[in-house]
Amino acid sequence: MSPAYMLRRVVQNFSTRLATALLSFGVVWLTARYLGAAGRGAVSLFVTDCAAILLFIGLLGGSSLIYLAPRRNLWHLLLPAYGWAALVCGLGTALVGLLRQPEPLYLLHLGLLSLLQAFFSINTALLLGRRREGIYNLLTLAQVALLAGTLLAAFGAGGRWVAVETYYYAAYLAFGLPWLLSLHPLLGLPDSRHRQGRRLRATTRELARHSRGAHFSNILAFANYRLGYYFVAYFADARAVGILSVGVSLMEAIWLIPRSAALVQYVDLVNTPGHGPLPESALRVGRLAVLGTAAAVLVLVLVPPALLTAVFGREFGPAQTVMQWLAPGVVIMSVQMLITSYFSGRAHYRLNNTASVVGLLVTVTGGLLLIPRLHTAGAALVSTLSYTASTAFLIWQFRRTTGLGPTAFLPGPTDAAQAWRRMFG
Repeated sequence: MSPAYMLRRVVQNFSTRLATALLSFGVVWLTARYLGAAGRGAVSLFVTDCAAILLFIGLLGGSSLIYLAPRRNLWHLLLPAYGWAALVCGLGTALVGLLRQPEPLYLLHLGLLSLLQAFFSINTALLLGRRREGIYNLLTLAQVALLAGTLLAAFGAGGRWVAVETYYYAAYLAFGLPWLLSLHPLLGLPDSRHRQGRRLRATTRELARHSRGAHFSNILAFANYRLGYYFVAYFADARAVGILSVGVSLMEAIWLIPRSAALVQYVDLVNTPGHGPLPESALRVGRLAVLGTAAAVLVLVLVPPALLTAVFGREFGPAQTVMQWLAPGVVIMSVQMLITSYFSGRAHYRLNNTASVVGLLVTVTGGLLLIPRLHTAGAALVSTLSYTASTAFLIWQFRRTTGLGPTAFLPGPTDAAQAWRRMFG
């Protein structure tokens, strides 16, 4: 595969993710501007609860659906994934009710919306595994566009619509309609829809085996990303969570650059036989992704607090401190995403899992020591320390596996010049 073709696909994925990130920023802005820091914190905790439930759905699905989609009948993958999703959403919602004891209406929204999101993610993962990247990008973009558009209309109407509950109703439309639309391209694929019990059971066992190894690191990674929210909610309040979530959302939006490169790299690896090293074309694209991440981080950390308060409201000036403490970790994490996608594409899940455990140990220890005293700044610092520790482990393993050290991801002038010539020359 030529570097120009691969880079073009990365740019296409990046463009979609950029549009998605901008719309997601719109959601953050709308909830922060209209609901304030406390309301934004409540929305962030709801989204985090949903994400926590969805993580365990990946134990019988997730990225393994992408890995197995080119190799197995899609309907033998979809049926067990849907059944497992329904079970996990029910049990997860009950567990949240037991641990956090929110209002019954909160739990109803949590259960239904997590299930809708699960079904949507299963369908899009199968489409992506079959290299229907265009449809995948369109559905992903439609989902966040519907959420942002509905919130804009509702909050703009004012009155009783300016409430946290409005987010729930907007999310029903944003996930429900794209899920229904995603069924059409799935039905158009040539796979037989006969159940064929023996093959279905065999595929289910294979999916479970792959998912346990592939997804365990995602569960641990989520803890590294979001455990700080719960620490801050416990040691501070929902207002502090809202401030933290704005800073984190802005910085993590930059990850659309390395994630676009890592996604294309992963799809290519799972569709390519053999276990060879990462090709030079992928390394070059990876180096450009790291460079783009560093440049975007630099721009964000230079944003003055006055601009943040002008955009989000007077309560959100401290989000700039969050961004500054997160900045090194965001750049370091871009390298980790590229290495993780390589190990996942080669089914070396144990290495990714171990790296996530290393990061989680730092997150828990740092959270208990730093967040009670530093609150939001402490949460950002803990994240950076966690990303650094887990990435250092993966770089060491990557060198042992491929013979390539961290300099393999450090871009040089020739990378940018060659990419420019291939794309526009």
